[in-house]
Amino acid sequence: MGMPLVVKKDGNVSGRSRSILRRLALRRSTRVTSEGALFLFLALAVGVAAVNTGNNLFYLLLSMMLSGVLVSGVAARSCLNRLEIRRHVPDLLFVNEPATAALVIKNGKRRWSSYALRLCDVTADGHGLDRGLAVHHLPPGAGRLLSYPLVPSKRGSLKLDEVSVSTSFPFGLFYKTACYSIPATVPVSPAIKPLPNGLLRELSGPGQERTVHRKGYGSDLYNLRLYQPGDDSRTIHWLTTARTSKLIVRETEAESHRRATIYLSLLAPDSHDAVFEEAVSLTASLLHHLTGLGYWLRLMVGSCCSSFGHGDAHLVELLRALAFCERRAPGEETLVFTDHSRSPDEWGRGAMIVVRSWRQAPVPITSDEISLIDMETMGGGGHVS
Repeated sequence: MGMPLVVKKDGNVSGRSRSILRRLALRRSTRVTSEGALFLFLALAVGVAAVNTGNNLFYLLLSMMLSGVLVSGVAARSCLNRLEIRRHVPDLLFVNEPATAALVIKNGKRRWSSYALRLCDVTADGHGLDRGLAVHHLPPGAGRLLSYPLVPSKRGSLKLDEVSVSTSFPFGLFYKTACYSIPATVPVSPAIKPLPNGLLRELSGPGQERTVHRKGYGSDLYNLRLYQPGDDSRTIHWLTTARTSKLIVRETEAESHRRATIYLSLLAPDSHDAVFEEAVSLTASLLHHLTGLGYWLRLMVGSCCSSFGHGDAHLVELLRALAFCERRAPGEETLVFTDHSRSPDEWGRGAMIVVRSWRQAPVPITSDEISLIDMETMGGGGHVS
């Protein structure tokens, strides 16, 4: 009979302990506002006058002012206690393209409301990003959804470490802040830009039609099999059904599709940083454009190679790879190209597009099927040869 009681008691104690530890782990700070500094100066002046004159009225006024300071600190701390915050960010961001993120804040207190809350993102380096998010009144148990735009300035990853919640309630004398640790890392893809018309004309029709014998939606016969529950009645092959006295359905073969491999050269000297970033952005734009045309794509970045795929999900995987690629010094040439000395047939019977930011960077293979884009030519605008 005693065991359930002991377990329940230990669970409550451990739950309260975790709650206390979370509160103690909050990083708090207090800043005096300009109004608060003036108020403290006046309180000091009243205190000096009370000591010098011995007037009880000055002592009464001083006690009221000090009580106001105490009430301000206690009320502000109460506003910041027991807040639950969650952050929602997109799975992938794009350079200089706004995306919607959101913060969900909930008041976990049972009786007391929180007032005049201001929320701010804090990056991994401690830099605060003021989004202008404010909650004037948050009743007990209530929650608010606050959305704001995220506009990354460079590719790679956007690391958000904390969310700071501040309040100057009730008198505006102090600015109290509590930092809630909510880490989040979001990959930032290079910018997707419209491709130049000249480049589109020179690249028109890349990727040979490749017939793949697999089941799918098409017009050619792939297989005949017995009817199964759930099959479309329109696929019944009536001639075979009549001959065998069994319901036979017709499976079709998938339509042919075009393939293309895009290779991004990572070799470039230090002076080509800006051109390299343009090359990465152009590669992302090519992937986006060809995906919209229904291509099966493979991306090669340095010594890394993806598999062929199509659709938006595959595009996101390729853009993630571009988000974290880094320029390499020309001395690393052998490391980059060791695995890519392949014949044209090994590229999957599709076209190959090579994007490089440095004209002296070698090309993996030599073939008429290659479209070579030199970003260094024509002021980084891209040129196909």
